[in-house]
Amino acid sequence: MFRGSVRRLRVILNHVKMFSSATDEVLFESVGDKRVVVLNRPKALNSLNLSMVRKIYSQMKSWESDPAVSMVIMKGTGDKAFCAGGDVRAVTEAGRSGDLLSREFFFEEYILNNKIGNYKLPYIAMIDGITMGGGVGLSVHGMFRVATERTLFAMPETAIGLFPDVGGGHFLPRLRGEIGTFLALTGFRLKGQDVEAAGIATHFVNSQQLPDLENALMELQKPQKSDIAQVLDQFHKQSSDPQRSFVLKPHLNSIDTLFGANTLENMFLNLEKDGSEWAVKQLSLLKKMSPTSMKITLRQLREGAAMTLQQVLNMEYRLSQRCLEDKDFYEGVRAVLVDKDNSPVWNPASIQEVSQEKVDWYFSPLPPDRELVL
Repeated sequence: MFRGSVRRLRVILNHVKMFSSATDEVLFESVGDKRVVVLNRPKALNSLNLSMVRKIYSQMKSWESDPAVSMVIMKGTGDKAFCAGGDVRAVTEAGRSGDLLSREFFFEEYILNNKIGNYKLPYIAMIDGITMGGGVGLSVHGMFRVATERTLFAMPETAIGLFPDVGGGHFLPRLRGEIGTFLALTGFRLKGQDVEAAGIATHFVNSQQLPDLENALMELQKPQKSDIAQVLDQFHKQSSDPQRSFVLKPHLNSIDTLFGANTLENMFLNLEKDGSEWAVKQLSLLKKMSPTSMKITLRQLREGAAMTLQQVLNMEYRLSQRCLEDKDFYEGVRAVLVDKDNSPVWNPASIQEVSQEKVDWYFSPLPPDRELVL
């Protein structure tokens, strides 16, 4: 029903208006009343930098107030990544030198995340390929998120001394049971159809079907949300396997029971007492993560469960700036992204050594002129 011919697709593409040159880090395309954002750093897995954030926000804000625009699609160049994250290496380098980039990147990225989460136009993120960190922020708050068999989703921030930001404190606690807590603390990777099964993507479509899907969307006349949903639902039915079992299904009860504690100490105790092969593996993994990051992440998710997206982003901006004032974020980036020895030396080294006072400091207000207010 929605399969357009190659000839028809070529006709549509012939009417595409490019707002940027092909060498730009982000491209903007116009197809009739539809608009497309293309993340265009394939060699860097379409990682997000401040320049891209500013361009995307400005363009999306302009489109939102334009009555001639009916919907927006966000996608990445290449078949490896939608967006592998934000440029945290540049942020930590700026933090060491006192460069304002360390403040501005998170500040403006979160404003963009909020815009996506409250966008007035239908917004479809094609999360084909690696989708982590900043890429999650560009997609998960949007109206529609389309995963493919190439999608690899993760929030691995506790491994670099950060926390699952970009609104992670809002969407993760809203996943069923304690899946969000599990994903946030362990950095577990979800692939393909499991991304939709977890509730992160709204639809699953085989990557080879994406050109036909985009064609079908482009052919819609002044589409409403329901029109777009109908097209996406049809392609989802063609691609998804209803008999396929969710990768975490065998462990859901354990995740809810063992990761349901409100303190990391109790969570570690739960895992130790359980003693199963799976629990032992999770405990071993958690002991490699930044103790400080895990403690602030658990509180972030517990408090975020009762907050609006705006309130969460305000809280997360405070956390981001405290990470830049502390040590573990720099050490994690060094170990994982710079030296790549994967042997970070966390300070403090254990969860028992991370005091309540330190956690409270992370969540404490910034000077009034530095707060993110949405």
